[in-house]
Amino acid sequence: MTETDKTSYTDFLGEVQHRIEAGTQAEAVRTTRAVLETIGERVDEGGATDIASPLPMEIDRYLLHVDHGNDYDFDEFVERVVARMSYEDLDLETNYGRPSDVDESDAVFRIKAVVALLNETVPGDGIANVEQQFPDEFDEMFELVDAEGKPWEQPDQSE
Repeated sequence: MTETDKTSYTDFLGEVQHRIEAGTQAEAVRTTRAVLETIGERVDEGGATDIASPLPMEIDRYLLHVDHGNDYDFDEFVERVVARMSYEDLDLETNYGRPSDVDESDAVFRIKAVVALLNETVPGDGIANVEQQFPDEFDEMFELVDAEGKPWEQPDQSE
């Protein structure tokens, strides 16, 4: 896949923003970062590279610049995403937007939304190969990948 075939940074974040119904692009960035860094930590380096390859470089770094191959359960995975959404994992001296106030159920939805988008963005069996690195307790994370109707595809009720 050539650089021009890649999804653009703006398009990817715009799709995340749409799927999670975020009010700002900054919230979509926080969600993307939180989910991808946590996935990158949980899978091996090869799996992270497989997913990162077709992503814009501004986004692929979230998968690549972490300590890979950590072994923790789904509950801890969600807790790590929540912590990253609120910047608990960073020592920020400057204010970079307002951290999201995301609870665990919202974090699980955001994880599913980003994973489904990865499935649409990563060619071939990239996501399926990575999914195999997760134990069965992570199945919920992948449930929107092959779902018939996804929440963000529902028609607008106001029409």
